[in-house]
Amino acid sequence: MGGKVVFKEYDPDQLTFLPYKLEELVPSAHPVRIVKQVVDAVDVKPINRKYKGGGASSFHPRLMLKLVVYGYLTNTYSSRKLEEQAAQNVHFMWLLGMKKPDHNTINRFRSEKLSGILKQIFSQIVLLLQQEGIVSLKEAVFTDGTKIESASNRYTFVWGKSIKKSREKMKAQLDELWGYAQSIAAEELKDTAPLGYSEINPEKVKETIAKINAALEDKEDVDKKVKQKLNYAKKHWPENLTRYNEQEKLLAGRNSMSKTDPDATFMRMKEDHMLNGQLKPAYNLQISTQEQFILNYSLHQTSTDYGTLPSHIAEYEALYNEKPKAVVADAGYGSDENYGILQQKGIEAYIKYNTFDKEQKEGTKAFSNDSLYYNEQENYLVCPMGQRMQHIGDGHRATSSGFVQLTSRYRAQNCKGCPMRGVCHDGQGNRIVEINHSLRLHKQAAKERLNTEQGIKYRKRRAADVEPVFANLKHNHGFRRFLLKGISKTEVEIGLLSIAHNLRKWKA
Repeated sequence: MGGKVVFKEYDPDQLTFLPYKLEELVPSAHPVRIVKQVVDAVDVKPINRKYKGGGASSFHPRLMLKLVVYGYLTNTYSSRKLEEQAAQNVHFMWLLGMKKPDHNTINRFRSEKLSGILKQIFSQIVLLLQQEGIVSLKEAVFTDGTKIESASNRYTFVWGKSIKKSREKMKAQLDELWGYAQSIAAEELKDTAPLGYSEINPEKVKETIAKINAALEDKEDVDKKVKQKLNYAKKHWPENLTRYNEQEKLLAGRNSMSKTDPDATFMRMKEDHMLNGQLKPAYNLQISTQEQFILNYSLHQTSTDYGTLPSHIAEYEALYNEKPKAVVADAGYGSDENYGILQQKGIEAYIKYNTFDKEQKEGTKAFSNDSLYYNEQENYLVCPMGQRMQHIGDGHRATSSGFVQLTSRYRAQNCKGCPMRGVCHDGQGNRIVEINHSLRLHKQAAKERLNTEQGIKYRKRRAADVEPVFANLKHNHGFRRFLLKGISKTEVEIGLLSIAHNLRKWKA
């Protein structure tokens, strides 16, 4: 048999001679201390200006900022859970000096007081990191994007194409009604004309329906189906058009939006390790990192990455009055516009283009447009068989962002009987190619830059710098879906998440 079991003394009702100090219960190396230290060092005047004088006293902005930052650092995102932590968690109680804001106060502070100004606080913390020599705002940054789901309902959607089709269908039906009315009441409608597509608006449609009704009012043997359709049109079409107009304003050129969060756009989300996904209302988060610290973040309503870079870099410059030495990014950012903007700013673009990886493995295809020799002085191309391809004209093409590209067209002189025709050109007539010379030169420069010793280092480092940050935020800290709706509020959430990430890594 073993010896006698001895238990440690335990008496929950035991009184202590002196009450505990919260200071003694918080370890010296605990992350809550870095939150207090850093938030005490930043200037919160931008938040102070959001408060109006008079009325009841308010919790100090610095206290509230500590609460939400430490909440996001500890994966506590809900305002109700933050309220609970402030009342129950020793670390929160120490940080807040035993103050206990309720969830409504917390939510108003996060949604209203931090809206539009949190990035000023974020940038101050990045500058503190620079002072410590941890990051440099003048060195290369690594940029990438990910999509985060909106808090909206996934099934309340509006599609821009659907609105367009509904307008066209309404116009066709109105033309049918007008044609029918003309066939039996031409005299009554002789001084009016059917509506053009540009006139399909609530007022004009209502007016036209009224004219058709008036013209058919005294006519006998009017088709009952026509009367039913006119009654339906009178009751619903102007109202529907008003709704379409309002939705198009909210869409602001996008293809889709959520009814319950109009700022969110439907984007294809990667759901699992097999990259199977579905369309969900979401926002496109862009970050620039260095040593896995977030130096800049921006939120966008477009699903593609290439259109986000100009404003993302502009925000970086506005925040720090500095430009990074280089931007390192994957092929999703390799566009004529982005290469040109970075070149103008004097920023080195270590950005792949869409065929870069394939060319690295397989080389440039022999008959592709990029493989054709170009004589710049005389402005002609040379086909794979050595014939000149003459310049036959220029054209302009505008991208979705409004950027105008100049393209040049070239035509081979005689493809008939060419032994390479089957692999070079399978269309009728002589081969015609279209070249964007600006993009061609940018791609050549990017290829050379990416294959330098520095370029290879940056390419390897990109995957180990920016991508782990997204993995940390989404998988380690469970932030896959916003709690708030609207881009101004979701930007606050991303700002708090970015601050928390930097402080967590700083302490580590």
